[in-house]
Amino acid sequence: MAYFITDACLSCGSCADSCPLGIIAEGDGKYVIDADQCIECGACAGSCPVEAIEQA
Repeated sequence: MAYFITDACLSCGSCADSCPLGIIAEGDGKYVIDADQCIECGACAGSCPVEAIEQA
C-alpha cells in the first residue's frame, strides 16, 4: 500500500527531501507522492513534522 499525503500537509518539503527515489513533488497546496513508484519505505512518513503522511 503506497503512502499518501493528507490535507494536514504544511508544504515544508521534509518528505521530498527524505524520499530515496525523489518521487514526491510540490502539488497544489500540498506535496504529492507518485503512488505508482512508491516502494513503501516509510522515510517520508518518518520525516513529516505534522504526521500528514499515511499508508493507503
